[in-house]
Amino acid sequence: MNLWQNYKKVLHNTFELHNGVDSVWAEWEGKKNHKLTAKTYTNKYFIKAREVEIWNENTCIYNNILYPKTGSNLPCFGMDLMGFNENRVIIVFDFQHPTENFMFSHPNLPVATEDYRFFEKGNHFSENIFVRKCKMDEVDQYVGEFAQYLDAYRKMVEAIQPDGEDTSVYADFDTYMTRLDPVGGYLKGIFGEERAEELVKSFLFCYNK
Repeated sequence: MNLWQNYKKVLHNTFELHNGVDSVWAEWEGKKNHKLTAKTYTNKYFIKAREVEIWNENTCIYNNILYPKTGSNLPCFGMDLMGFNENRVIIVFDFQHPTENFMFSHPNLPVATEDYRFFEKGNHFSENIFVRKCKMDEVDQYVGEFAQYLDAYRKMVEAIQPDGEDTSVYADFDTYMTRLDPVGGYLKGIFGEERAEELVKSFLFCYNK
């Protein structure tokens, strides 16, 4: 299943992302024929983009966070595209600022009018957070908004051209996400506790304190 192919196409058309010989962190098989790949990508303005895909014949999940190079107070950009079954899909993408209790807002993008569990505006999530629930045959309805957000992010990054490598900037963000993100419990049920913990702490949010 390749539910998110058009979103991935937009991402790679917006940013030139490269992966080298050591880019594959994991390739796993789990319960109910689930498969997982975890990879990293690089770019001249990003320390990394770290990507996880989980899928079987009924499920397709795509998660990626772009960590910009440091020194310019830029947010990350995160996407959590979750297709659990034909009728249960959650689409989330947002600017995720590494500083705790920092309210980031982009003036040319819509402001979210609702509050969302696990996505706390003003605490590593922005006022512009985009969240939608839909069915699998409806996911491409939101590709345009995804492209709009990514293009706004590209313009921010290219205007500043960050070049720092201080990953300690992301310690608070990754620690917060390790504590808050429900992915650990989901992964545990499919791939086991040891692998789930390893993925969360050593790959997804490896800058955690």
